[in-house]
Amino acid sequence: MSGSVELFGAEYSVYVRICRIVLAEKGVDYKLHPIDIFADGGPPREYLDLNPFGRIPSFRHGTFELYETDAITAYLDEAFDGPELMLRDVQARARARQIMRLADAEIYKHLVWGVYVPWKNKEAMPGLERADLIMGELQRLAGDNWMAGDQFSLADAYVYPMLAYFSLVPEGAAKLAQFTRLALWMEQMRELNSVIFSRFPEEKSRAGSL
Repeated sequence: MSGSVELFGAEYSVYVRICRIVLAEKGVDYKLHPIDIFADGGPPREYLDLNPFGRIPSFRHGTFELYETDAITAYLDEAFDGPELMLRDVQARARARQIMRLADAEIYKHLVWGVYVPWKNKEAMPGLERADLIMGELQRLAGDNWMAGDQFSLADAYVYPMLAYFSLVPEGAAKLAQFTRLALWMEQMRELNSVIFSRFPEEKSRAGSL
C-alpha cells in the first residue's frame, strides 16, 4: 500500500519492539519517531493528538492513524505484502491469539514489571513467584518450533521482547534455562534479523561490552 509509514515510541518499549519486529518481518520501510513517556512532563503535547492516553506505540500510514499494539500489528499483517504472520489454520490462529493475550496479562505484568523493572531498581522481584506457572503454561501451549503452528507468527513477535527483558535478569535467565523448549526458541529468535535490528538499548550495551 502507498503512503509513508511512521511508528512513534521508544526503543526501550516492549510494545514498540513488537511492532518493529513485525515491520521488519513484513519488509516495510518506516520511520521511528522517539517518544519517551517517562521523560519529565510526559510525552510531547502534540503526541497526545495521536494517542490521548499518552501510551506507546502509535502508528501512522499516510493519513491513517492507529494506537494499541494488537491493532497496529494486525493492520501491518493485513495491509502489506510479505509473509502472512497470522496463521491460516483456525486452531493455530486461535492459539496464537491466546498466547498474545497471555503475554499481555501475565508475561508483561509479572516477568517484565514484576521482575526486570524491580531488578533494575535494585528492589524485590515479586514476579519470580509466578514465573514457574507462566513459563510452564507458555511451554505447554507453544508449538515445537514456534509459538503457534509451524511458522513465525505475531505470537512470536509478542512474546520475545518480554522474555528478552526477563532473561537479562540472572534469576530470570536461570528460570528460562529450566524450560528447555522455550530456551531453544529464544536462541532461534535471537538469530532473526528483525530481532537483531530491534534490540533494546540494554541488549546493545551488553553486546558491546562482551
